[in-house]
Amino acid sequence: WHVENKLHWRLDVVMNEDDCKIRRGNAAELFSGIRHIAINILTNDKVFKAGLRRKMRNAAMDRNYLASVLAESGLS
Repeated sequence: WHVENKLHWRLDVVMNEDDCKIRRGNAAELFSGIRHIAINILTNDKVFKAGLRRKMRNAAMDRNYLASVLAESGLS
């Protein structure tokens, strides 16, 4: 139960999932899946020792870091 609550906390606080206004069709479910994948990839990253929010910001600002995270996860 604790693991599930921790995931929902990350989705809500770090990814602002509760504030998402996407309601059309399957878009809300698809974006939820994308958020889960992003959390898993960034959580498994061992190159940059930081919190999830800081890793997200770093990936958005630094293409080399984003490429290394995706390569490490096997998604590049």
